Amino acid sequence: MSETTRVHLPDPAAWTCPAPLRDQPRIVMGHGGGGALSAELVQHVFAPAFGGETLAQLGDSAAVDLGGARLAFSTDSFVVRPLFFPGGSIGDLAVNGTVNDLAMSGAKAAYLSCGFILEEGVEVEVVAKVAKALGDAARAAGVEVVTGDTKVVEAGHGDGIYINTAGIGLVPPGVDLRPQRVVPGDVVIVSGDIGVHGIAIMSVREGLEFGVQIESDCAPLNGLVETMLAVTPDLHVLRDPTRGGLAATLNEIASAARAGVVIHENRVPVPTPVANACAILGLDPMYVANEGKLVAFVPRAHADAVLDAMRAHPMGAGAAVIGEVVEEHPGMVVARTALGGTRVVDLPIGEQLPRIC
Repeated sequence: MSETTRVHLPDPAAWTCPAPLRDQPRIVMGHGGGGALSAELVQHVFAPAFGGETLAQLGDSAAVDLGGARLAFSTDSFVVRPLFFPGGSIGDLAVNGTVNDLAMSGAKAAYLSCGFILEEGVEVEVVAKVAKALGDAARAAGVEVVTGDTKVVEAGHGDGIYINTAGIGLVPPGVDLRPQRVVPGDVVIVSGDIGVHGIAIMSVREGLEFGVQIESDCAPLNGLVETMLAVTPDLHVLRDPTRGGLAATLNEIASAARAGVVIHENRVPVPTPVANACAILGLDPMYVANEGKLVAFVPRAHADAVLDAMRAHPMGAGAAVIGEVVEEHPGMVVARTALGGTRVVDLPIGEQLPRIC
């Protein structure tokens, strides 16, 4: 094996399984993976406790009316390990994750809050480096951090730094992005290569070498969304496929829309280094997290114009049509393979790679 293809694998016995049995009486890692366990926790614990029609929509952000304005509101917590990785850091994620959640409602993010939970013993220099990365990311995304909080927990009760961000932004008039608007005939578009972020995290966490450095796609998508909405405000739904990857996102939309989704595997853009890494590790790129990509369900009449606009934007240069919405098999996602067969793309139970955001 040549130097460019040598892979150093960690001891599999030391890995933690992120997909435990469904009847676990205690919280396990899979409950935070964005798959079926996460959905069950929300549906059976949090949603009944909190109630409310807005929460029941379970979008990336909530769109609410306030003082005559349509306001998008979102919050997210970040527990990624390691804190710094090729292409970004927990500080970048904390901004871009919330900015992107707001963008999926069509909103332009305006203000963020930021809460730091620090573990006793973490170096102040590390905290300062993360804070600078967060501030730089906020300025790059065109948002302002206007309030925050800091807590410290005892040594051994954290993982260096956890961050929570919440954000608000205004939804433009005429924009209504939600799965319930999806109809048969809609075209499914992804903005670029999938699986990059999860593999970037895995490579540094486990000390894997693939012959080429894979960098996270962590980036703000608000500019790309603005470009798409300038073509037409009549987009049906947008989502960023983070935890659980593209597969989980498509399943969530299909279920909420009660519509069938067909994707063509050979059209899904997977960069060669990610495909090779997934093959070595036994992972499916469809289930690997992304932090700088979106999935759009677009009326067929507008699909070509939206695709052209996406490809003209730096964040959508690799955009591709990967499928369509159909009347058959409502609530289910199926993939057509290169050999002409079909397979069901299930919602994952937990997550292939835990602690990636």
